[in-house]
Amino acid sequence: MLSVTASDTASPRATLRTTIFGLSALGVAAYLVVTAAMFAAAVWQLNRVFAADVLETLSAEVRTLTAITETGDSEALRRAVQRLSRGANTRLYYLAAADGSKLAGNLASLPPKLAPGGAGGIFPYSFDGGPNSGERYAAGLAVPLAEGGRLIVARDVEDQRQLVWWLRLLALAGFGIIALGGLGLGWLASRSVLSRVDTMSEATRRIMAGELSGRLPIKGSGDEFDRLSQSVNAMLARIEDLMHGLKEVSDNIAHDLKTPVNRLRHRAEATLRTAKTNAELSAGLGQTIEAADEIIKTFNALLLIARLEAGAIEEAKATVALAPVLADAAELYEPVAEEAGLQLIAEDLADVSIEANRHLIGQAVINLIDNAIKYGRQSDGRNGNERRERQATGTGLRIEIVLREVNGRAVITVADNGPGISANDRARATERFVRLDKSRSLPGTGLGLSLVAAVARLHGGELRLEDNAPGLRAVLTLPV
Repeated sequence: MLSVTASDTASPRATLRTTIFGLSALGVAAYLVVTAAMFAAAVWQLNRVFAADVLETLSAEVRTLTAITETGDSEALRRAVQRLSRGANTRLYYLAAADGSKLAGNLASLPPKLAPGGAGGIFPYSFDGGPNSGERYAAGLAVPLAEGGRLIVARDVEDQRQLVWWLRLLALAGFGIIALGGLGLGWLASRSVLSRVDTMSEATRRIMAGELSGRLPIKGSGDEFDRLSQSVNAMLARIEDLMHGLKEVSDNIAHDLKTPVNRLRHRAEATLRTAKTNAELSAGLGQTIEAADEIIKTFNALLLIARLEAGAIEEAKATVALAPVLADAAELYEPVAEEAGLQLIAEDLADVSIEANRHLIGQAVINLIDNAIKYGRQSDGRNGNERRERQATGTGLRIEIVLREVNGRAVITVADNGPGISANDRARATERFVRLDKSRSLPGTGLGLSLVAAVARLHGGELRLEDNAPGLRAVLTLPV
């Protein structure tokens, strides 16, 4: 079987394969693409503004100088260009004769990239007398003159070019820092996640090895891993309870059913050994069948509890009015209670409806009433006449069934004034096959209250056993 160890998840390759690192890399890439596009648009717009400003300045100056040529005085144009060129650092001029020779200006040579009458352009230059290194650039216009000469008017744009260059360099550096920082944070987040995953995986391996009490660690930060761990731990606790319950059921079946099965066998053997007539044989077989029916009843109860625990009959729920269910159960058991010398009262029944399985709710109420009658009868040692006399005077044992709605929950109470159950035994009383010492002499399987508790859990409710002072009060609460 393929397994993943902590060393596998701790490797750099495992970190790069994590979802968090992949999402981090994707997020960084998307951010860089969007930012680069915005930066490129901003630089393009900046260049456009610079170019428009320079072109407007150059056009205005060209119009001023060409107005001088309209007077026909070419010497005046040469003097104007010479005057403008003196002391100028960013303003550049070149006045050329028809043969290309320089008449005035501070440019060392005629820029070959500027066509006369064109839209202008950018060219490398050097001042007159300086080295033509091409390290500085200018933007200029070439204007043809009437006598075949040319006038170049330009502006130094090296500072603007350097500004754009530095902006690009800073942008590249920023992109690199963002990329490395984003990927670094993604790496650290991935390592943190893998560390949590390793810890959770180690805990699950221990659980799979048989340590059912193991739980996933919770840091207490309330993050998604803590919430996942809490949910898984709740599931593990439920599984542990079910496994313990399965073990207890297996042990109880082996222990509590051994006696009735042996009794069944001995009864069958005794019948075969002692029966002399058909009547005796039929009587023995009848007792054997009764004993077998009791064992089948126990197995049916176990099967029903198992189905309830698994939620296998959840779909049978419908809107159920509880008062008629309790009234029917009380009417069914009233003769049994009267025969046992008990008074069964079901008068305080509120009008409450819930979403439930009617058959299961009825079975749960019947189990509670049967349990109260059984132990109420055991507590009263008087003969039948004495019990009936006390019942008639209202001083005898009684069972009271009450239905109310409290805080959005239906509360079914079955209370008696019999001997009750001690506080130490109440928690055990709802476990499977548990029969308290004083009930060992009575017929039963020890599954009645277990079935009621299972029905309550299936419907999102609970069963509580409380002191009725005297007697026992069984409280079944169900959500409305």
